[in-house]
Amino acid sequence: MLLHLRRSAIITVIFFAVLGLLYPLAETAIGQLAFSHQANGSLTRYGSTLVGQKWSGPKWFHGRPDGYNPMSTGGTNLGPRSHTLETDVAKQVATLEKDGIAPTSGLVTTSGSGVDPDISPAAAYAQVDAVATARGLPTSQIRQLVTSHISGAQFGFLGSPYVNVLLLNEALSALK
Repeated sequence: MLLHLRRSAIITVIFFAVLGLLYPLAETAIGQLAFSHQANGSLTRYGSTLVGQKWSGPKWFHGRPDGYNPMSTGGTNLGPRSHTLETDVAKQVATLEKDGIAPTSGLVTTSGSGVDPDISPAAAYAQVDAVATARGLPTSQIRQLVTSHISGAQFGFLGSPYVNVLLLNEALSALK
């Protein structure tokens, strides 16, 4: 009986050391060495590039109409027959049209995560005229800024091109 208890205690200590200490430390080291920007939250001066930010006013590019609360992530689970979804989309369309922006699906519907930091290039280009007018800058300059911030599909084939709104707005704030 004591032999079985001793073996169990030894195995417990070994597994604690390997799985509770060595493995997490090795994973942390790999993450810091290979992906330090992502492992540390992808922080910039104005926030994280991994979490959508709320931008107010016509001088900024806007992302999806998510709740922008990283503590409560997840989609709304509203289906195509939802009256709430229909009302929310109609309000967002009216707001965008009032600001002189042609609504795209990415600008009027929320993301699956609720904190998506990216929009499609079409959604960014739809906002170019309104941002240029609000800032008093040439449309061509703002269009070129959007073009320079388009990221391609991962590995060239996973996903679709996107624009990170935070990085785009940071570059926009640097324009004179």
